[in-house]
Amino acid sequence: MKTFSKLALVIAATSLSITAFASDSQYVPGLEGIKGSVAPPPGVYYRGYLANYSADKNEALPEGGKVNVTALVNRAVWVTPQKFLGGDVILDTIVPLVKTDIELNGIGKDDRTGLGNLYASGLLGWHGDRWDAIAGAGWYFGNSGDYSIDRIASPAKDYDSLSFTLGGNMKLNKEGDINLSALGTYEIPQEDGLDEELMVEWGLSKSFGMLDIGLVGYNTFETGAGNEKRNAAGMSVAYFSPDLLLGGDIGVYKEYSNENTFEGNLVRGSLTKAF
Repeated sequence: MKTFSKLALVIAATSLSITAFASDSQYVPGLEGIKGSVAPPPGVYYRGYLANYSADKNEALPEGGKVNVTALVNRAVWVTPQKFLGGDVILDTIVPLVKTDIELNGIGKDDRTGLGNLYASGLLGWHGDRWDAIAGAGWYFGNSGDYSIDRIASPAKDYDSLSFTLGGNMKLNKEGDINLSALGTYEIPQEDGLDEELMVEWGLSKSFGMLDIGLVGYNTFETGAGNEKRNAAGMSVAYFSPDLLLGGDIGVYKEYSNENTFEGNLVRGSLTKAF
């Protein structure tokens, strides 16, 4: 049944997993957007992601295959007042809810809604005058969500995964209103025969006060025996209100030149509340 589970591939989060890609990774890029590698100041935060991925093109499948995944990802973040190696100590956890409709022409059809795999991580965040950086590791808990070996649209996966994160943000001008950000994730599924994967999200943005507008994208590469590649580019807009301690982010991505997986579009929005 591993073939079916690789074809289903759904979401689990972030930082999240949200696309019915055929990779073995549980983290799928495209949700963080502009300044994705900048950690917030000490405090407690809730971040909710609502995303939809749709695709009807896959060179590895018979014509007529299509997938549609809608996910609501709930994330709690605690940026503690503690320091380690000069960086803020950060703890976070993610609970994803996923609705998946998948049709593989001549192979099968399935739809299901349920809980994806739970995720927890520890991170360090650094801040300089012209730069920011983040690094850490996390764990996806296999079978912590709704998984069935007989359902190709299962929201969860049946194996654990170890994830490493490393990212940086640079202010490109003296005013600090033009930023270039990159966030890398390397995931190692904890099961024999599955492929590890490197995923990089990037953003180039211009700030207008509390409003950020920019270009975003992601590029992914399986390592070892895997040969899947994903590429996407798009636009993102983000705004944060200091008075309300509330922020929002909207992004649209178009995939291109994918290999051995679905190729489609990702639309996502996020809401951040500071407490």
